[in-house]
Amino acid sequence: MFMRHRHHISKALGAMAATLALSFAIPGSASAASGQLVLNGRVFTNPSGCYRNLNAPLAVQNRTTTTAFVHSTPDCTGPARTVAPGQTFADSAGRSVRI
Repeated sequence: MFMRHRHHISKALGAMAATLALSFAIPGSASAASGQLVLNGRVFTNPSGCYRNLNAPLAVQNRTTTTAFVHSTPDCTGPARTVAPGQTFADSAGRSVRI
């Protein structure tokens, strides 16, 4: 009888561990910002990630619920200026945006 209960407990713990691991491994829609990001007049709905190699001067309208980061490099690396939700920003050195 003890062995049977032990087996059920092991199965339950294994299932819980698998569920926990998947919750960290699979990004959901929560990783995308809600709303629109407008870059030089081009609209991105529910944006996520790095928008690269944009032409300068760069105009950013952040109509999302998440902060956007404007980089002077074409690959979203290095120091960044922030554009808070609801704000607009223009930068002559902007080359990429991460959100």
